[in-house]
Amino acid sequence: MSRSSHIPVRIHARVRAAVVAALVAPLAACSSSPSPGAPAAEATSSPDDRPVTVSVTPTGKQVPAGEPVRVTVSGGRLTSVTVTDAGGRRLAGKAAADGRSWVSDRKAVPGTAYEVTAATRSAGGIARSARATFTTAKAGKVNKVDWRPGTGTTVGVAQPISLVFDHPVKNRAEVEKQLKVTTSNETQGSWGWMRDWSGRDRVDWRPRSYWKPGTEVTLKAELNGTDSGPGGGWFVRDYTTAFTIGARQIAKVDLDRHQLTLVRDGETVRRIPVSGGTPGGDKRSWRGTAVLMSKEGTINMNSETVGLADAYDKMVDHSMRLTWSGMYAHAAPWNARHLGRANRSSGCIGMSDADAAWFYGQVRPGDPFEITGKDTKGVVAPGNGFGAWNLSWTEWQRMSASR
Repeated sequence: MSRSSHIPVRIHARVRAAVVAALVAPLAACSSSPSPGAPAAEATSSPDDRPVTVSVTPTGKQVPAGEPVRVTVSGGRLTSVTVTDAGGRRLAGKAAADGRSWVSDRKAVPGTAYEVTAATRSAGGIARSARATFTTAKAGKVNKVDWRPGTGTTVGVAQPISLVFDHPVKNRAEVEKQLKVTTSNETQGSWGWMRDWSGRDRVDWRPRSYWKPGTEVTLKAELNGTDSGPGGGWFVRDYTTAFTIGARQIAKVDLDRHQLTLVRDGETVRRIPVSGGTPGGDKRSWRGTAVLMSKEGTINMNSETVGLADAYDKMVDHSMRLTWSGMYAHAAPWNARHLGRANRSSGCIGMSDADAAWFYGQVRPGDPFEITGKDTKGVVAPGNGFGAWNLSWTEWQRMSASR
């Protein structure tokens, strides 16, 4: 547990030399010099010149991190408080209206030395200052974050903010409080916790409905100094990203009609014949709303990596990832006789080389694929890519740790 360092100090106003001590446990205070020519009567003791006691929490060496710095005073009021680490970075905070306490906005972070300087004024108007130091213990285990989308990107209207954690997050409500989303048009949205396809803990922020084109979005994840909870470790840095929403593009995929329609700003741009997953087994496609995760170009696709034995192992052009489980939209010239006629793929949405090349150039990560069809494997799950849009707004809100 952290300790509070305090000592009452009563220093006569005649004293010209500042009495300053950099402390680990006890806290000292010193008076300021009276202005030149100040009458001697003002330097004598009076009932208002009571001892001023300043207390700082935490104090000591190797104290636990994750708590705000608190400064309190009795017998006077705080006029300023400065908290800096060894690198000179300040820990901002706010004083109470009565001037008797101050609390930092952020928590003390692991493995850091802090110096606290508090300026006070007694009831009799005597100015004093006090200084204390403390160090926090290093993090025994560090939790890191992988996040999307990247800074400076332009994404589609269905793109969520997504954070995936290296280690488990048990203190989800505490972590969620440190995640600040701001938008240029006050977009309504909510966080939702889930298990990522990789098996790791993950939290996404999605709007109530698709983003409005042109929206500017910023995430500030002020996680430094936050404890993940048992088995998760500490966060030892902050994260931030800023991105912009592009045009409203929706790829409407009708597997029953074997057709993909690209709709931009409400207008049909092009219809493309496609072939989806083969009905009646594990090769069926997913339905619901999938979100274009990445444009991966020419890649090797091996069916064994998605549990389909030796069905295929080939290089595939114009590949666009839709789920972590392996569903893509891509060029499929080997399936030309089925394009627009039948679903005969291993689960992906295939099209001709020419159509795939054109379509690849039109879409961007974050564009939604709204997939319908009678014979599918089911709806894309929230953690399988960005499947959050397959939940109602009410269902999604229930996945927040703050509710």
